[in-house]
Amino acid sequence: MGATKSDKFTDEQNELATMAKALGHPARIAIMAYLLKADSCICGDIVGELPLAQPTVSQHLKELKNAGLIKGSISGTAICYCIDENGFGKIKSFFDTIHNTLQEKKKQCC
Repeated sequence: MGATKSDKFTDEQNELATMAKALGHPARIAIMAYLLKADSCICGDIVGELPLAQPTVSQHLKELKNAGLIKGSISGTAICYCIDENGFGKIKSFFDTIHNTLQEKKKQCC
C-alpha cells in the first residue's frame, strides 16, 4: 500500500495493517513465541534463542515495538521486553469480529 493511499483508510485499519505487517516475518513470530514463554526478557536472551545476529534481533524488536505489539522498559543498561497486551487486544477484537460474524451468518462461500 503506497504512502499516499493510507490516508484513505481509517486509523484502526492502518494500525491493524501495521501490526499484521510486523507479524509477517518468521523471526518476529519466533520472538513473540519466546516472549510468551519467557514472560519478559532482554535482547541478549532472544539472541541466544534465535539463529540471528544481535543487530538483526534488535531491528525485529524495534519493528514489533513500533507496531505496538511489544513494549520495553529500561532495566539497568538493557531494555526488558514483554508483549503489549493492548496491541494484541486490538488484533483479538478484529479476529473475534470476523469469527462472530461468520458464526452468525453460517453461509456458504464460493
